[in-house]
Amino acid sequence: MSATAMYGKAVVLHAEDAPRPDTPDPGPHQRYRAPRLAVESRTLAPPAPGRLQVEMLYAGVCGTDLHLLQTDPLTGYVRTSAPATIPPRGRVIGHEGVGRVIAAGVGAGGLRAGSIVAFDSIIACLRCPVCRRGAPNQCPEALLLGMQADGLFATVVDVPASLAHDVTAYIDSDRDLRAAACLEPAGCALLACESARIAPGERVLVFGGGPIGLFAAMLCRRVFGATHVTLVEPLARRRALAADWCDTVHDSGEFLGTTIPPVDVMIEASGRLDNVDRAFRRLAPSARVMLLGRSGTALSIAAVDHMITNAISVAGSRGHLGGVLPRVIGLYRAGLLPLPEVVTGVLGSLEELARALRDPDAIAREHCKLLVKIGA
Repeated sequence: MSATAMYGKAVVLHAEDAPRPDTPDPGPHQRYRAPRLAVESRTLAPPAPGRLQVEMLYAGVCGTDLHLLQTDPLTGYVRTSAPATIPPRGRVIGHEGVGRVIAAGVGAGGLRAGSIVAFDSIIACLRCPVCRRGAPNQCPEALLLGMQADGLFATVVDVPASLAHDVTAYIDSDRDLRAAACLEPAGCALLACESARIAPGERVLVFGGGPIGLFAAMLCRRVFGATHVTLVEPLARRRALAADWCDTVHDSGEFLGTTIPPVDVMIEASGRLDNVDRAFRRLAPSARVMLLGRSGTALSIAAVDHMITNAISVAGSRGHLGGVLPRVIGLYRAGLLPLPEVVTGVLGSLEELARALRDPDAIAREHCKLLVKIGA
């Protein structure tokens, strides 16, 4: 373990903490207003037992990061409904990425200086009954990296060793590093597909052409054997990217006027929960609906009789489980899941990232997956 403090820079989110007085137990979209970013110097003490210090190489921008910066035009509150806390000193955001271990505390699970690691994003307690039954992504005591604990948009980060996955053996090129930076969203997509029990020959409808939706479409078609994958996405650039991996791609408005055969699985990865209601009668008997996108809005389904008559199930999917990332790496190395293909831009510094994040709508409009290269 290094006994030397580390110095670095981080992209830090600040916001006005102003809970709505009419809302008991407000979520972040009812508590934080006027978000602003700064690139700040940070000093990290030597890693405590069970923790790592990691020099970041690449980090990925997620829609959740953008929702922390996008605001309601009427109230100024941030859009995200995912659990988040922004302390007075600010929150280092970002939860996707890959880096090189530079120091390890006692009990760091065999990881050592020089190891290349990718990260989980859910800091589970690993002790409660939920964790012990193998579902740490549902841990009631969990904290979200970059949301409730400082994240990865930094030159050097201090993280629990339990989040880190050693990918050293799989890194042969810069392309592999970019792929490793995409493992977290790909893991989320893989868990959703597995939970949906997609079987060969089934038809799948995916809402949302961001990284998770696109990875889900790739997996359905190339790994799970879906006979037909339809993706619905309002942004033209994302539709063009999705065309290589889906059988049909529709604009959101156009899709409402189309006629398609009944689908066996619906994956809602856009956060627009009204999509579920609008497409619900297109679901086949015994269909499954998986919800991945958050918006803080209510889920309303008018066709409840259709649900009951046809035994349709609706479930949520959060993060991924232990063991998913090695399977994602295996699919990437086998050529079945081309992770870097969703990357539509690479920034060259944290300062450039902070400038780009000040216009989160432009990132959402112009990119599928935006990365920042932080270290060499």
